[in-house]
This record gives sequence, structure tokens and C-alpha cells, in this order.
Amino acid sequence: MSAPAPPPPSPLGPRPPSPLVEVADERLSRHGVRLLLKRDDLVHPALPGNKFRKLRPNLAAALEQGHDTLLTFGGAYSNHLRAVAAAGRLLGLRTVGVVRGDELAGRPLNPSLAQAAADGMELDFTDRAAYRRKDSPEVLAALLARHGRAYVLPEGGSNAAAVRGCEELGRELRGAADVVAVACGTGGTLAGLAAGLEDTQALGFPVLRGGFLDAEVLRLQQAAYGARRGRWRLEPRFHHGGFARTTPELAAFAAGFAARHGLAPEPVYVAKMLHGVVTLAAEGAFPPGTRVAAVITG
Repeated sequence: MSAPAPPPPSPLGPRPPSPLVEVADERLSRHGVRLLLKRDDLVHPALPGNKFRKLRPNLAAALEQGHDTLLTFGGAYSNHLRAVAAAGRLLGLRTVGVVRGDELAGRPLNPSLAQAAADGMELDFTDRAAYRRKDSPEVLAALLARHGRAYVLPEGGSNAAAVRGCEELGRELRGAADVVAVACGTGGTLAGLAAGLEDTQALGFPVLRGGFLDAEVLRLQQAAYGARRGRWRLEPRFHHGGFARTTPELAAFAAGFAARHGLAPEPVYVAKMLHGVVTLAAEGAFPPGTRVAAVITG
């Protein structure tokens, strides 16, 4: 099978590798484990790392195909919606966000949706039954009839182009760590990260319940590369109740991490992944001498 065609040049331009910073954390060091933070939240001033990497090839494709509108999907606390809105503002593209839950219409916007709206995104609050069928031809046709011709991005931005965009993250980390940990929503970042890492272990921490992500990561890799790529696995124990949910244990962990390291971990994704890494270290999951790089996606 021939290699996939390289993506078109990015309209957001090239970016240097995001910083990789080692931090001293006694909860890991007492087990002989070193912790490095891959500060992908710093890769772009408006688009956090994995969103930037996933959107960049899709934005290039949208412009190449002559689109002036981006249409995408997400829940009320979706970082993806916020990132698409910011990208649209930067590139002068109209953006439409289909939001799960028509009961949210008319209510005050949470900070994520308020930022998306401030960046010009039109919010279409859709009932949950229709949202579950968002990939069906009839629902998609109705959305495009309502909003006009658009480049459609899937929920979370995960498609074959996004996976290949995230491959760059893995290449940046080759040889720098023995295990790379990343939070997972729709699986695209893990799929590309693992491909770029090649033989280095990629460890994904799902932030949703359901146990569906193994199949989805494999599907995305097959769409991008035609086969499974890299060494990856999932740790499903650390979702803390599901997407955008938390527990007192997680809140205390996040506050403690911020106090130790001066970095308040983003609560929907990053805090769950970091809590998982620290817990696994305490359980002896990493042999002494292991370098764990945790991707701070923002």
C-alpha cells in the first residue's frame, strides 16, 4: 500500500516543537520514575496543542477546497468547539458549532461556549437524539441545509487528517521518554501520537466512560495508515465519572499539583491523565528508571 499523500501546507504556519520540561515530584521519584511535561498547551497562543495539531491539516484542506465555513460538533464543555471558533477568527472563516443538548438554548453560556461565541461561532443547540445521529446522511443534510455549504469536522476533530497531524507530536518525543501519557476524548491524538512514537509506549487515559475507545483508535489509525501503528494501550480507570465530571479526589489532586508545580491542570482532560500517571507510579506500574512524558494538551 502506498504511503498517504503529505498534507497541504498549513494556513497557520509552522511551529517549533513545544517545550519538554522535567519536574521533580516526590510521588513519582520515590518509585524511581521521572516526570516530564510536554507543554503542548504552549504550541499556539490561541489553539492548545492537540487541537492545533488536529486542526492544522483540516484547515488547509478546507481552504484548498474553497470553503468559507467550518461546521463541527461538541458538548457544552468542548475544547474542540472553542478551538475551531478561534481558528475561524484567525483565518476569517465562518464557524458553526452544533452543541449537544437543546435544553441549553436560552441559558447563560458556560465559559467554553461563551469564548466560542465571542470568537464568532454560531451555536446550534441540538436535541440529544438527533445529536447521536449526527453522522447520518439525513441529519448532516439537514444541518447543511440550515447553515449552508461547509467543511464538516467530526466531534473532537478526529479524522484521518487529524491523526496524521498529531503524528508530529510523537516524532518530537522519540527518544525523550520511555512512556508517553495523553488524555483521550475521541482518540485522534493517541492514534497519531503512537504512530509518531513508533516503538515508544503511548498510554491513553480516556476521560469518557464506555469502553469504546480501543476500537475507535484502531479505526482512526486504519483510516490514516491502513493498519494499526505504534505501541499504544488505554487506562480506562481514571475518567472520574465521565466527560466534564469530577470527584473530590480529582479536585484535591489538581489543587495539589498546582501548588507543587505552579501549573493548574485543565480539569476535563489533563488533570485526569496526571492523576492516572501518579496513581500508576504508586502501584508500581513503571519500572525504576522510567521516564514518563505527560502531554499537557491545555
